[in-house]
Amino acid sequence: MFDENGEQYLDCINNVAHVGHCHPKVVKAAAKQMELLNTNSRFLHDSIVEYAKRLSATLPETLCVCFFTNSGSEANDLALRLARQYRGHQDVITLDHAYHGHLSSLIDISPYKFQIGKHVKKEFVHVAPHPDTYRGKYREDHPDPATAYANEVKKMIQDAHDSGRKIAAFIAESMQSCGGQIIPPAGYFQKVAKYVHGAGGVFIADEVQVGFGRVGKHFWSFQMCGEDFVPDIVTMGKPMGNGHPMACVVTTKEIAEAFSSSGMEYFNTYGGNPVSCVVGLTVLDIIENEDLQGNATRVGNYLTELLTEQKAKHTLIGDIRGIGLFVGIDLVKDQQKRTPATAEAQHVIYK
Repeated sequence: MFDENGEQYLDCINNVAHVGHCHPKVVKAAAKQMELLNTNSRFLHDSIVEYAKRLSATLPETLCVCFFTNSGSEANDLALRLARQYRGHQDVITLDHAYHGHLSSLIDISPYKFQIGKHVKKEFVHVAPHPDTYRGKYREDHPDPATAYANEVKKMIQDAHDSGRKIAAFIAESMQSCGGQIIPPAGYFQKVAKYVHGAGGVFIADEVQVGFGRVGKHFWSFQMCGEDFVPDIVTMGKPMGNGHPMACVVTTKEIAEAFSSSGMEYFNTYGGNPVSCVVGLTVLDIIENEDLQGNATRVGNYLTELLTEQKAKHTLIGDIRGIGLFVGIDLVKDQQKRTPATAEAQHVIYK
């Protein structure tokens, strides 16, 4: 990346430019399609079908119905609609510190946002402890943190039922990003899914920030949990179009059919438009052809090694955690008490 004076910078732009800032192949594909056709998605075009096939091929077989949107926020909002229509339930279980988007429906289920200021938690929202084994309620010295954290969700479901409420969905990032790069303990999601399904709800995996090979070993972060865990709904966005507004909700036929049976047609003017789909297809090609998953593993391991060396030198660093290029550094004032070094973290960020 270069500035107006020609000075070169590391191509490291947040979590959106997934295959690099203005990748020439993405730019070329978008321009070529723009010259040919760009219209709303009421008009049929091959690229939306081709993209849906390519995308679903990366997912478990049951996840096969795609709803295209323009952003991760739109995708998560639609996921909530799908979940609520499925059984007619309304309540949502979310994780503490979670962030799922800027729409009012998502601020309601995002403690990262609604715990700030005067926003009051809605009655239909239930906030479970985030499964943080470093500074959470159950830590790495607990004999079974996965079960302990999952049992918190189980109790929450029971309390909701005792109050006459019904659970529509449990929603969580496959690995919590805004909440501090939290990687859940093995088995946690499987146990939670069992309890949520037992309550008639669905499991929504938010892959908006952590999907598309960022973890290296797998294309989707929820796949880190093993083949015995398959979400009911997966949402995606940010890296999908490498900065082009493109996002999607993928779900099962059963949930999609329950949604369509309501009689309310889903339509999104620009979701899945020809240019977006061609950009998305090009991003998928680049991830594969340039071995970006392998790169995420190699560079992520190297980065983690270097950070671990720094941890040995600086008591300010309390924890280094991560998989692939999903890496977090936890700064602390006291390594034993794990007191957050908030001011120091702000200094490092802005410096």
